[in-house]
Amino acid sequence: MPLSANNPDRKSWLHVDKNSDFPIQNIPFGVFLTRDDIITIGTRIGDTAIDLGALHQLGYFDGIALTDDIFLQDTLNDFIADGRKTWRAVRNRIADIFDDNNESLKQNKKHKEIVLFRLDEIEMQLPVQIGDYTDFYSSIEHATNVGTMFRDPENALLPNWLHIPVGYHGRSSSVVPSGIPIHRPQGQTLPGDATEPIFGPSKLVDFELEMAFITTAANDLGEPIPIDEAEEYIFGLVLLNDWSARDIQKWEYVPLGPFLAKSFASSISPWIVTLDALEPYRVESPKPKTTQLKYLKYKGKKSYDINLEVAIQPQGAKETVVSNSNFKYMYWNMVQQLAHHTINGCPVNSGDMMGSGTISGPTPDSYGSMLELTWKGENPIKMADGSERKFINDNDTVIMRGFCEKDGTRIGFGEVSTKLLPVFKKK
Repeated sequence: MPLSANNPDRKSWLHVDKNSDFPIQNIPFGVFLTRDDIITIGTRIGDTAIDLGALHQLGYFDGIALTDDIFLQDTLNDFIADGRKTWRAVRNRIADIFDDNNESLKQNKKHKEIVLFRLDEIEMQLPVQIGDYTDFYSSIEHATNVGTMFRDPENALLPNWLHIPVGYHGRSSSVVPSGIPIHRPQGQTLPGDATEPIFGPSKLVDFELEMAFITTAANDLGEPIPIDEAEEYIFGLVLLNDWSARDIQKWEYVPLGPFLAKSFASSISPWIVTLDALEPYRVESPKPKTTQLKYLKYKGKKSYDINLEVAIQPQGAKETVVSNSNFKYMYWNMVQQLAHHTINGCPVNSGDMMGSGTISGPTPDSYGSMLELTWKGENPIKMADGSERKFINDNDTVIMRGFCEKDGTRIGFGEVSTKLLPVFKKK
């Protein structure tokens, strides 16, 4: 099925600003609460949210094999489980409905009043019920920086790193959409001059600039996903701020890895941008530095040129951009991550989320965490209001943005914006 929705010459009859992340060529999917307190699955063009449940009930998806309630749900899981053929057909149809040359909905005032919403009339929700969440560690720059800080710089990468996409299983219950504030976590830490741990608030709360892909139901227990089929089971991508408490993490991570330092919160952008929409922005992944095993070898361009930005906004002040990076820097790409995840027969379900790991580039301004940007706090960053940051302060808001741009067409993810509140106190 052709990707007709991607036609760069297509224009919408809905208003779209020149630098919008959401032109008609994007058509992301999300879940929102409407002005009538109804939760529905929808999409977005420009600054207009579109109720796909209402659109389907009004007959605009006739001819596509969809169940009556496919969009009348509070998650995208069932729609994602229908597979790429359905995703592509629906996305192409949406592009046709809102094409400037299509008069069917454009001239139907009654239907437009039912289907279309201003952004201030909706409240975005978590787009999928995340059954499982895996976080990888796939940026060679990030792994090298961290290894240099905490181990021998000559042996910054551990022996397995160039051979497998290193990962761990995270906590799906603490994944929240953009706009939901989080609290500073508490836990055990070991002060530098101490021999016994203490309990208290983390002093080193950090962001991690990541992206995450959402999967569809892919395999049965015991069945690996071949690397040349892996893309078929990836629905799309979101921005991910995988929060980290560095001082808690340093004390707890040996011998089994991250636990409380990571499970307190992970924030994602609410619109899932499909791989189909990102098709024009494919690029080569970094060349392997060592021979990879056969099940991890892939063909073609499997990475994407996605510009990424992180800003910190102190309460009541202007934001300061602290990092500019790009998804294309990832050493291990998504098809390798999914193939490796399932090589032991681990089943993957619709709505599972897999984080890229911190995305750091080759220059200091492209590092994807405060740990790297300030080099363990040794080089504080000056904010626009004159204050300094080694890590994230209470009441700071961390904002991440991402977009692709090529030949005059821009496809973006919007943003994931999260405020860090002080330690939770029961009222």
